[in-house]
Amino acid sequence: MPRKKEPAMSNCIRDLRTTSAMTQQELADQVGVTRQTIVALEGGAYTPSLALALRIARVFGKKTDDVFQLDE
Repeated sequence: MPRKKEPAMSNCIRDLRTTSAMTQQELADQVGVTRQTIVALEGGAYTPSLALALRIARVFGKKTDDVFQLDE
């Protein structure tokens, strides 16, 4: 039986980060990833693990659903 295709995920990380006057590197340092990972997340080329999504939401004081949305 074929696997279902995962729905695309979007996020508002770039908006939250720039509103907070935070660099990609600063966010990366706070959540324990590389700047390149933040670039990929902001560009929609990478879907984060649940743990990373939770850490990113926590940095901005948001619920995970406020930062990440499933595009169903």
